[in-house]
Amino acid sequence: MTNPLLPVFQPAPMVFDKGEGAWLTTAEGERYLDFGAGIAVNSLGYSHPHLVAALETQARKFWHLSNVYRIPDGERLAERLTAACFADVAFFANSGAEANECAIKIARRYQNASGRPERWRIITFNGAFHGRTLATMAAGGNPKYLDGFGPAVGGFDACPLEDINAVRARITLQTAAIMIEPIQGESGVRPVSHDFLRQLRALCDEFGLLLIYDEIQCGVGRTGYLFAHQEAGVAPDIMSLAKGLGGGFPVGACLATRAAAFGMVAGSHGSTFGGNPLAMAVGNAVLDIVDDEAFLTEVRRKGERLRAALEQIASFLPDLILEVRGRGLMLGIRTAREPREIVEALRAHAQVLTIAAGDNVVRIVPPLTVSDEEIDLFADRVRHALEQISKRAA
Repeated sequence: MTNPLLPVFQPAPMVFDKGEGAWLTTAEGERYLDFGAGIAVNSLGYSHPHLVAALETQARKFWHLSNVYRIPDGERLAERLTAACFADVAFFANSGAEANECAIKIARRYQNASGRPERWRIITFNGAFHGRTLATMAAGGNPKYLDGFGPAVGGFDACPLEDINAVRARITLQTAAIMIEPIQGESGVRPVSHDFLRQLRALCDEFGLLLIYDEIQCGVGRTGYLFAHQEAGVAPDIMSLAKGLGGGFPVGACLATRAAAFGMVAGSHGSTFGGNPLAMAVGNAVLDIVDDEAFLTEVRRKGERLRAALEQIASFLPDLILEVRGRGLMLGIRTAREPREIVEALRAHAQVLTIAAGDNVVRIVPPLTVSDEEIDLFADRVRHALEQISKRAA
């Protein structure tokens, strides 16, 4: 039978029946240790009782209300998110791409409402990934994703990372904002230096631009800070979130200062499903756990433990593992082989799940609730599988 799904994915062959914590189990009973977490989405693992309870409780009330009515859980989640960072207001969407679309619109609208309608272009960075809509693909600038979809949406000017002179040279009278991921995920888990973020903040202040952080993958506790930029102490004007915010339930958010968002008025943006009661109930449940300094301290500690284990493996296999990258529980190993080959070998021979990324990097993004024992087991399995790959290549 021909598969009726649009053939844009290449899924692995196994079919999972259930999940618990950091583990997935197939219908045949095979267990896999998941250090991909749905591409950094399942921040609290599978079947977390607090999330399940929140979802079940809300589901028994109602699933959906239009935004023409107040949704108290959405107001509460907005209050909690803004209280925890630089922002004053929040807009809820269904995905990271939608959150980034909102961020782009806020930046353009800010300049227009400030009497500068000519300022609509946004500086982005080589290697960025901001989503799969036409605008967010153009913002990322990856030819692989843009190919075949006609002329790219205009308004984005790409610069190399860590080159502040190149950024300064890109600023024109049409520039509205600068948009950056504090850690680039898709292109190979590449952290941006704190100094570069400070330099970008200074440029934005100098030229009257807005600074946008895309924390869709690196936010919500992933680095051991509620938001990755908080480690650097450099606040943006706008920030997008998704992935871990819903712990597996689709939810995105765009946060902004009131000053940056003053041009957004009734009717200037919207979403049918964004901020629906189910998503808001789960988002609040995630924050109940993640927005806690003791929890975040544990994420940093576990990230150090995992990184040390990966660096030890790299020391044994220097011809195969070239570098360990990342922060907290958002790590990557750059290999001398095609990353999908490594990911498939780990899945097939070690029953470990990871995610391929750019620059020959294998992404390692386990649930934030992963245990020390699971980290050690993961390291043992990875080392054994990579040793076999290295021997076969010798």
